[in-house]
Amino acid sequence: MERVKTYIDFSQDSLKYSALSVAFNPIFWNIVARLEYNTHFLTKLALGKPKCGCYTLAVTIFSLGIIRDLLYEKALRDQPTYDALDVLPVKIFAGLIFAYGNVLVLSSMWALGVTGTYLGDYFGILMDARVTGFPFNITDNPMYYGSTLSFLGTALWFAKPAGIAMSAFVLAMYMIALRFEEPFTAEIYAKRDRERAAGKKEK
Repeated sequence: MERVKTYIDFSQDSLKYSALSVAFNPIFWNIVARLEYNTHFLTKLALGKPKCGCYTLAVTIFSLGIIRDLLYEKALRDQPTYDALDVLPVKIFAGLIFAYGNVLVLSSMWALGVTGTYLGDYFGILMDARVTGFPFNITDNPMYYGSTLSFLGTALWFAKPAGIAMSAFVLAMYMIALRFEEPFTAEIYAKRDRERAAGKKEK
C-alpha cells in the first residue's frame, strides 16, 4: 500500500474531481435518457421535436466529456511520474493504443450518426437495423472500450500510475452503465418489433 501511495497522490483534489467527473457522466446520461423515455421532457422542451431534443442531449454529453477530459489531464499533471514508464517504447505503445482508441470512438460515431451515438432510441429515433460493420464487428461497445484505451494511452504517455488506475475506474463505470443500458435498449427495440408484428397481423 505504501508503494501505491508513492505513485498515486490521493491527497490531490484534482484526482478527486477527475474521478467524480468520470463517475458522473454515465450516471447523468442514463438518468436523463430514461427520464426522456418515460416523460419525453426534452422532446417537450424542444417543442415536440425528438431530434432537436436528442441534439440538445448530444451537445450536453459532448460538453461534459470535454470537461471530464480536461479534469483528467489536470489530474495527471498533478500526479507523480513513474520513471520506469517514461521511456520511448512505452510512449510508442501509448501512442498506438491512444490512436486505436480514437479510431474505435470516431468510427462508431460515424457508423451510428448523432442520434445513434447519443441515445436517440430513448427519444423514439430508432435505427432500421443493427450496425454490424466496423468497429461493431470487433466489439459491441467500441465507444466505451475506445474511450478507455484513450485514457490509458494518455496515462502511459505521461508515465502516471494514477492515470492507469483512473483508466481502470473508467472501464468499471462503463461496464456498470452497460448493465443498465443494454437490456433497456434491447427492450426498446423488442417493443418496436412486437408492435410491427402486431400491425402486420391486423392487416
